[in-house]
Amino acid sequence: MKDLPKGVGILVPFAELLGTTVENNRVVIPPQYGKGYTASFVFNENIAMMVNNHILNKEISFKIPARSLPKEMIFFRLQNIISDPEMMSEKKAKELPSVQISTMGLNSEIVVPGNTHRAHINIIVNVNYLRELICSWEKTPVVQNILQNNQQLLFEQIVNLSLQKVADEIISENIDEPFELFFYRIKAEELICRLLMELGKREENDIYSLNIKDIQMVYKVKEHMLKRLDAPQTIEKLAEFAGMSPSKLKRLFKQIFGKGIFSYFQEFRMKEAARLLKEEKFSVSEVGYRLGFSNLSHFTRVFKEHIGMNPKQYTKS
Repeated sequence: MKDLPKGVGILVPFAELLGTTVENNRVVIPPQYGKGYTASFVFNENIAMMVNNHILNKEISFKIPARSLPKEMIFFRLQNIISDPEMMSEKKAKELPSVQISTMGLNSEIVVPGNTHRAHINIIVNVNYLRELICSWEKTPVVQNILQNNQQLLFEQIVNLSLQKVADEIISENIDEPFELFFYRIKAEELICRLLMELGKREENDIYSLNIKDIQMVYKVKEHMLKRLDAPQTIEKLAEFAGMSPSKLKRLFKQIFGKGIFSYFQEFRMKEAARLLKEEKFSVSEVGYRLGFSNLSHFTRVFKEHIGMNPKQYTKS
């Protein structure tokens, strides 16, 4: 295994914590701790990628040494991105594939949850390297703030079909060893490019530095809100839950997720409706009532706005 460059010292302490070693850029989870693997691909001093596809029996956490977190590195985390039949039966809940982008200062502690399928692709990249690749990056407010890299920021984007396709190629392609690093580097850069293209569509002009406590609370609000897809909550109730003013909660939520709270809720709700129709084979009326719609015409209209076709058409597609 090649030495990890400064800033990518994650795989070794993870292996040591599990009482094992790194072999061929990979840590195989010992049976007594769970199953699956974590793989690392170090392309050069500017970019590296880690693939996590495992379940641990219990939660573990470890800190990355401060010297391993240079400020010029940006962290991309594609979560819930891998579908593995061997892991699916043990996955507790259906979560949407999404991507987090943050400064490394917000990721100094790694928490690996227990009894949960960890299906992530992590990419660390030097911000100066990205600036060289992207022309006129100053023209897009969100991308500009990421590449200026002078404040602590976190953004999350729901994975679209183009991002999912690239992720699937990373996981499923069988690449001969001489071409492995070349192939995965191209795919890692393609993921970053497609993601920044999506973030470039956001209209925020005022981007605020974030602290970890506010980020954690916004994510608690999101989880709290999505527990009851059949019962939308008011901004006032969510703000009370968060211990924030409604205006602060709305501002932070939209900055992180790129959508207003109710808009995000409806998008998640309709993606769950699509899953129930296609995977669970529920009828349109069953799905509508399950998700809290008393008027099926209203459900059909909202579904079409988000999915692009009505529920009956979607079940036949």
